[in-house]
Amino acid sequence: MAEPALALPPPQTRRAEDDLLALLMATRDLTLDLAAPLEPEDMVAQAMEEASPTKWHLAHTTWFFETFVLAPFLPAYRLFDPAFGYCFNSYYEAAGARQPRPKRGLLTRPTLDRVLGYRRHVDDALQTLLEAGAPQEARRRIELGVHHEQQHQELLLTDILALFAANPLRPAYRPARPRLAGRAPEPMRWLSFAGGVTPIGHGGTGFRFDNEAPRHEALIAPFRLADRPVANAEWLEFIADGGYRTATLWLSDGWDRAQREGWRAPAYWERRDGEWLAMTLEGLAPLAPDAPVAHVGFYEADAFARWAGKRLPTEFEWEAAAALAPVAGNLLASGALRPLAAAEPLRRRPRQMFGDVWEWTASAHLPYPGYEPPPGAIGEYNAKFMCDQHVLRGGSCLTPPGHIRPSYRNFLYARQRWQCSGLRLAAEAR
Repeated sequence: MAEPALALPPPQTRRAEDDLLALLMATRDLTLDLAAPLEPEDMVAQAMEEASPTKWHLAHTTWFFETFVLAPFLPAYRLFDPAFGYCFNSYYEAAGARQPRPKRGLLTRPTLDRVLGYRRHVDDALQTLLEAGAPQEARRRIELGVHHEQQHQELLLTDILALFAANPLRPAYRPARPRLAGRAPEPMRWLSFAGGVTPIGHGGTGFRFDNEAPRHEALIAPFRLADRPVANAEWLEFIADGGYRTATLWLSDGWDRAQREGWRAPAYWERRDGEWLAMTLEGLAPLAPDAPVAHVGFYEADAFARWAGKRLPTEFEWEAAAALAPVAGNLLASGALRPLAAAEPLRRRPRQMFGDVWEWTASAHLPYPGYEPPPGAIGEYNAKFMCDQHVLRGGSCLTPPGHIRPSYRNFLYARQRWQCSGLRLAAEAR
């Protein structure tokens, strides 16, 4: 006689709060992991006005959760320190006064230990809120806070690179890993796109920032796009041909900036004994000829494109081409912490659309048709920066996993070079 089948218990339904809590804590832990190789002295200094100290990143991301989630949605929540609102607000006018951005490096107090205690205090309260069943709006803001912290994870690394590059000792964030010998890049291939009326913007159900919506249709003329980003070797040709000395290649503001600040190569490049070196998170290293060029601003990218007889793609062209590429690449999870050479060419598909370097586009950061900013201080997240900045697409080797998507719109001022930003060439259809 056969044994009776055992009745299996019904599968337990995983609560949305549990998934969000796991994502939240994994993100918070990763931030601490990224800061772990640093000494306390490293975490206080500020390399320049546009960069922030590591300790400030650790505290600001915590302040975001405290201010926009815990204070309004957890009635019993106790502020860790009321003075922290002034110290660690970034640019939210509606949230009150704040430490001037250029002077964040003066915040030697609170100490690092107290900032870490602040993180634990807020993390415990967030866990309490989620386990008790957080309201939908609170969950939405926690998810926003997770993606906000992921942005600061990338900023933490780029700001440390800026700091270490300014140090005469050229310290390394981590020991150097074995590198393949550099070689000449493979020839750039060109892909043709028919254009037409194309849906643009976030159209799925997952997370998005407000500037990725609403999804709308854009008319794109036929165009061609390079199958990979511009490589270091090609940028060396630009330098050798007088690219930084030829005013006719540059926009007027860019030429003035380049002359005033003495640009002769991308940020963090230097020439020693006839060899080009670049400052990386592994210290000063020989330039890899076949890796994508990084740490160039919009002005430089535009000048290079003009020198090459091409142009930068619009963000709509870039997004249309990205539909052919998987959302995968050399992102933070790869552990490289630097742009890598392109893989073997793909048949009729672009390479390295995601990861390696943020790619400058020709598009200004403007609202999409029908855009409405979120109400309150949250509406300051993107809306107030929709002026005088340019859109970058695709993420970089420092972008955390799960943070990037085809519709993601990063934005920077044309002069800014400290981010891991490069370019891909575009051209009119033949």
